[in-house]
Amino acid sequence: MHRASLFLVLCLLLFSCKEDSFYTKSYSFSNQIWKQEVKPVFKVDIQDTSILYDFVVTLRTTTDYAYNNLWVFLNTKPPHGQEVREPYEIKTTYPDGNWIGKKTGTVVEHELIFKRRKVPYKGLYTFTFEQAITQKTVDEVLDISMEVKRAIE
Repeated sequence: MHRASLFLVLCLLLFSCKEDSFYTKSYSFSNQIWKQEVKPVFKVDIQDTSILYDFVVTLRTTTDYAYNNLWVFLNTKPPHGQEVREPYEIKTTYPDGNWIGKKTGTVVEHELIFKRRKVPYKGLYTFTFEQAITQKTVDEVLDISMEVKRAIE
C-alpha cells in the first residue's frame, strides 16, 4: 500500500511539471481533401512578449498520400503591421519512400516546428494556411493543427 501511494504521488508530480501548450487547435478537411480555396485559420492571443515560444504545425495524412512533400503558404498577420506570406515545405517521405514522422496504423503525422520564437507585439496573431501545390486539390489529408507553447529553456 505504501509503495502504491508513493508511486501515485511521483506520477502526479511528474505530470504536474509538464509545460502544457496554451493554444492548440485543429482543422479537419472534408472528405480528406484539401482544396486550394480552403484556408485554415488559427488565431492566437499572445500577451507575454518577454518569453520565447515554440510553434508546432502538424499535418496528418493517410498512408495513401501520394507525394513526398506538401508545400504550404503561411500567412502571418500580427496585431500591428503587415501580413507576411511565406512558403514552407512539409516533407512526408524519405527518398526511399519511408514515411517521415509518426505513423500509427494508416495515419502519418508530419511536423513543421518553429522553435524559440519571440513575438514583437501583444495581441491577436492570425495564422492562415494555404496548400501551395499545382493541383487544385490534395487527397488523403486528414487535418492540420497548430500548437503554441512556452519554449523550454
